[in-house]
Amino acid sequence: MWHDGHMTPVRHVVLVHGAWHGAWCFSALQAELDRRGVPSLAIDLPGHGASTLPLSDMHGDAQHVVDTLAALRSRGIENVVLAGHSYGGAVISQVASIDTSVNHLVYIAAFAPEAGQSVMTQLMAMPRHDTALGGAMVVVDDANTTINPELAQEAFYGHCEQAVVRASIARLSPQPMATMTQEVTGSPRDTISSTYVLCLQDQAVHPEHQKIMSQLCNNVVTLDTDHSPFVSMVSETADILERIAQS
Repeated sequence: MWHDGHMTPVRHVVLVHGAWHGAWCFSALQAELDRRGVPSLAIDLPGHGASTLPLSDMHGDAQHVVDTLAALRSRGIENVVLAGHSYGGAVISQVASIDTSVNHLVYIAAFAPEAGQSVMTQLMAMPRHDTALGGAMVVVDDANTTINPELAQEAFYGHCEQAVVRASIARLSPQPMATMTQEVTGSPRDTISSTYVLCLQDQAVHPEHQKIMSQLCNNVVTLDTDHSPFVSMVSETADILERIAQS
């Protein structure tokens, strides 16, 4: 992109999915970013999507992203915009506590724990609000949870097209409980600029909780949609990321 008569490269957007999901959830958003000339990469956290790695915990997930960013730097891809959805907000917070090369953090309907907080402790510190996700979670064994496919649409995809919902639910996978209880070791938003994308119709991370967590970020953008704006409001979500990647 040309800015001020100089060739300014558009920064890469690196996308980190939330619990039970995979890199696949960002396919429509990535196609839209492609149309705008914004390079993006979506990461499968260990054991999710097409990953053949064993399921991990929050620190393992974060280390996987740190390793990926290091590999990208070896190719000359630096100062990325790191976006996390839902649980992915904890992951990107931990990543940026370890890897200071991140240019901007984007929290999409995401948890935004501070140093010493886990997803669970951040959640418990806020007033109680029930969501559809609460009833959709199924404990499969002493380490993992899954999502009842009959209740997944209400929890995640309430404003999405039916065909996309079917394709998405088919790809949901187990999520380790340890991902929700491990604490973030730093508060990178003190030194790295951040944007919170607040989803007003969310049935997974309650909008009232998002309002509280959004105050921990420099910028807040509000979308009147469900927990999956990268499906339900693709263009608007791309607008936000494109603006950040070009700034």
